[in-house]
Order: sequence, then structure tokens, then C-alpha cells
Amino acid sequence: MELPDFLQEEREEQIMKRMLSKIPADIDKSEGSYIWDALAPVAAEVAQLKIEMGEYLQRGFARTTFGPYLDYRCEEHGLKRREATKAKGQVKFSGSEGTVIPAGIRVSTTADELAGSKAVEFITLREEVISSEGYVLVNVEAAEAGSQGNVIVGVIDFLITPLVGITGVRNEDATSGGSDEEDDERLLARFLSKVQAPGTSGNKADYKNWALEVDGVGDVQVVPLWNGAGTVKVIIIDSRKYPAGEELVQAVAEHIEIVKPIGASISVASATGKEINIRAQVRLASGYSIQKVQDLYTKTIQAYLQELAFADTYVSYARIGSLLLNTPGVIDYSGLVLNGEVNNLPLEAEEVPVLGAVTLEVR
Repeated sequence: MELPDFLQEEREEQIMKRMLSKIPADIDKSEGSYIWDALAPVAAEVAQLKIEMGEYLQRGFARTTFGPYLDYRCEEHGLKRREATKAKGQVKFSGSEGTVIPAGIRVSTTADELAGSKAVEFITLREEVISSEGYVLVNVEAAEAGSQGNVIVGVIDFLITPLVGITGVRNEDATSGGSDEEDDERLLARFLSKVQAPGTSGNKADYKNWALEVDGVGDVQVVPLWNGAGTVKVIIIDSRKYPAGEELVQAVAEHIEIVKPIGASISVASATGKEINIRAQVRLASGYSIQKVQDLYTKTIQAYLQELAFADTYVSYARIGSLLLNTPGVIDYSGLVLNGEVNNLPLEAEEVPVLGAVTLEVR
């Protein structure tokens, strides 16, 4: 932000010179004199005070504040920073019939030192018993809140808590619902959405803001009159900009049901994920492995696809290529295809892009 003139950066020497100019000419103002020594500390303090006043001023405006000061600003409008949430899912316990799986049993993914990934722990939520089929599905919750708890199929494979009669553990489905504490950027976006597009007795902005109040919601689309008069469809994605899980959809539906106007018929649904598969041949710079380049490129593409969710109508072929060419270690590429095509990939109104397979081969 632009600071007012009296807070513009001014060096201590300039302040000192201005102060000395106000002293009568017949008084000794040379360096080391009584007057000089008396004013020098004051000039230093004034210079520091001006810097601090500029900082204080910036903390008073939503766009330039941060951390707890942004929290205070949001509280004035009834907004609260979303806390981190724990991922949930199911783990298949295999073993002897009749083996009891108590609540509180800890299982985890396997740490990968080469990739720098730590083990993610999960805890069973209630007691279950292995059936005659030789297994039982047990509900689990991540031991720690955060998006790291959203793991893919088959990676929960380690039994931390010793348990006799168990031969194996495995998650048959991905876990979901884990989200990190809301950062300043996302909180500011919600704040600006609320104050710049205020709700008025159940208008479109109201439904968007109501959905965004639920922890774990990353963005919202609202379709008024989607199925006739008095109907509203609310489409959501999670904080990772992925299709929302059933629990999050239900949580949003329950919250809106409480705050919506009487008589409105509401349908809450998750966006549909459109899988984006990328394949290309690359020429590598010296010192780079194909795996390293593919890992870097995958992270870049994930960030790009998150930007597109509910914000654009297609995945750009040119942008995908540009991101590949700008990936460290890539000198050139050829044969780039998206879902087997050399074209932009259109996104329907309720679709969001989800990264599938990224396959890079050395040319």
C-alpha cells in the first residue's frame, strides 16, 4: 500500500538535519556538541517510529495485514479462520476369524526416505471383529489434522499397535477430508467475497458464503432455479480443489439447511472430477534424472489445475507445454498429449480437473 507522505521512508540523517535547522544559528550545532548529542537519539527514535507507524497502518487493512491481525479484521464480519481437519477412511484388517480390532489401534503408511515422505498414522475409531470371510473394514481417522492425511489406495499397510491374529492391513479406498489450517490468502479471499458481495436474504452470494463457512470447502458454485422456482443447487469442491467427499457434502447441506430462508429447496453436490493424463518425451539437461524432472513437473501441474477449478472452462494444451518446458532439467519436449489428444481439454460447468498419470520419457 502507498503510505502517506509523513510516513514515507526518511533516513535518520534527514530527520537530524531538519531538527538542527530549527536551532538558532548562534548556537553550536556541530557534531559532538551538546545540541548534536541531545538531538541524535531523538532523530533515531523518530525514524524508527515512522517505520513502525507504517507497519501499524498496513495491519489495519485487510489486503495488507496478516496472521492474527487478519483474524481480528475477519471477526468484525463474522468470519473465522478454518482450522485444520483430520482425514478419514477405512482400513481392511485381514486375519483370523473372531479377532477383535479395538478402537485406538494405530496403523500407518510406510515412510519413504528417498522421496522424503514421512509415515502418516491413522487410528481406528470403534471396535470391530474379523468375520468368517477373514477380514473386516474398520473406520479410521488420521492421527494429525492436515492434508497429508489424504492418502491414495493401498498405502496404509503397516500395523503400529501389536495385535495378535492380524495378517495384514490395507486401505481399499483413498482417505479424504483432511485439510490444512486456512492460510491468509484463502481467508482474505473469503473475507473479500463476503464484504464485496454481501448476502441479502438468501441470494446467490448468501449460498456461496454459507457453503464457504464449512471447514474443508475450497470453492463453491451456486445455480439458482436449477430445478424450478425456489430451488438452488450448491456445487462444492474441497480445500485441495478436488471433488468433495460425501461427508463434506453432507456437512454443507446440514449447515445451509439451518441458515437458509424457509421454503427454499436446496441440493448440495460435489463437482465431478475430470482426470487429466499427460504424456510427453523430453530431452534432459545434464545431471537430471527422468524421475526428478517428472516429480517437479507433477507438482507444477497440480498447482496449475488447482487454479482452474471453478475458474476456467478448459485445460490449456499450450500452458501444459509451457510448464513442461520451464521445468528445471527440461531442454526440450515433443509428443505432448493430454488424454491422448493434442488439444485443449474442455471442462463442463460442474467439472474440475484432477491430475491422473504424468508419464515423461527420455527422448
